Amino acid sequence: MRLPNTAFTERPWRIHEFTGDFEVEDVWDLDTPGGPDDLALLVEQFGGDGSGFHPSFMYRLLFAIRWKLGALLKWDMEEHGLSERDPSLRERLPADLREGPRGPDLTVVPMTSVYRTRDEWATEVVNKTVHAVMHIGWVHDGGGRHHAQMAVLVRKKGLLGKVYMPLILPFRRVFVTPNLVSTVGRAWRTRTTP
Repeated sequence: MRLPNTAFTERPWRIHEFTGDFEVEDVWDLDTPGGPDDLALLVEQFGGDGSGFHPSFMYRLLFAIRWKLGALLKWDMEEHGLSERDPSLRERLPADLREGPRGPDLTVVPMTSVYRTRDEWATEVVNKTVHAVMHIGWVHDGGGRHHAQMAVLVRKKGLLGKVYMPLILPFRRVFVTPNLVSTVGRAWRTRTTP
C-alpha cells in the first residue's frame, strides 16, 4: 500500500542526515510482519539470487523496455554511474555508519548497498537519468510487532532526468512498485511459514 511521504519524512531515520538534496518519490508499506530484529532477514531476502522473485508480465515488460532503451541511449554506461562527479552516498556517511555493515548488493536490479543498521537499510543506483536510493526502514507497529516500509528517493540528473522521471512515475506507481511490494510480501510469508 502506498503511503504519504510524511510516513517516511517524519520518522527519525539516519538517512535524512545526508540526503537533503534528494526528493522522496514514493513510500510504500511492505507486508512483512515480524519481530524487532527481523530487518536482517528481509535484507537477506532482498540480497538473494532472485530465485524467489516472480514479477508480473507488465513488470518484466517495462523493465525489458527500460534496459533496451538504456542500452540504445547509453544511459547505464559506467561513465554515468558512481564516480567523482556522482559519488556514492557512502562518501557522505558519518563514521559510525561507514564503519558498520553495508548489507548485500542486489542481483535482480543493479543496486549497491550503502549501509545497514538494526532498523534501516539503503541501496543506490546511479545512471544518466538519476541517482536513486531505496530505503527500507523497520517500523514498530506496537505490541512487539514490526514491518518494513520502503521509500524511494531520487536526485534527477540534468534535463533528461527531469523529463524522464515524471514520465515513468505513473508506470512505476501502477505496474512496477505494487508488483514489487506484493512479490516481497509473498516471498516473506513463504519464507516464514512453518
